[in-house]
Amino acid sequence: MLIVEDDEYLSSVLSRILVNEGFRVLTAPDGETGLATALDAQPDLVILDVGLPRRDGVDLTRTLRARGFGAPMLMLTARAAVSDRVSGLDAGADDYLPKPFEYSELLARVKALLRRASMAAASTQLRVRDIVLDPLTRKVERDGKAVDLTQKEYALLEYLMRNEGRPVTRQQIATIVWKAAPEPETNVVDVYINYLRKKLRDSREQPLLQTVRGVGYMMKE
Repeated sequence: MLIVEDDEYLSSVLSRILVNEGFRVLTAPDGETGLATALDAQPDLVILDVGLPRRDGVDLTRTLRARGFGAPMLMLTARAAVSDRVSGLDAGADDYLPKPFEYSELLARVKALLRRASMAAASTQLRVRDIVLDPLTRKVERDGKAVDLTQKEYALLEYLMRNEGRPVTRQQIATIVWKAAPEPETNVVDVYINYLRKKLRDSREQPLLQTVRGVGYMMKE
């Protein structure tokens, strides 16, 4: 997780507490560094102060949300006014903890946010046999092992998994994945199906990606 806090002592204490709880922790001393670190490292949770140099916490939160950052964000602040809390939550923060606070309460809130995020992610995951695709993180696993896919391969797999058990035509695939009708002479859909088969280690005996003659392709349990 990422701590964005300009108070070095507080940042150090929070890091130590979270590391002792088994978390891997990154820190950033200001909003600009926090923005770059969050986008680069994609932490599972961000703890950030409101009063940050170079970019305040509200602006940092709003910017991260605008760029598609979906992990939970816990905002810390010494400001007690309700309007300050509303500003942070409206910007996209998931929870708000006023200073000073008990470290036990912070830990409880962190665990609650991670639990909530985990439940939300599980409800949106796509599963076909032992393949798991997470639309939030765009990660794919087969039999618990990560599968490295290109952007087009991922889009193709997601489309097939969302239509599990239903045949889809090459025309439909090209329209969704490539945002265009396929050229009559091109076999780009077939090429990418073969790429997927290799990366997913699809077997001929029990294929997940099945060719439907005269139609197109289908992913089937």
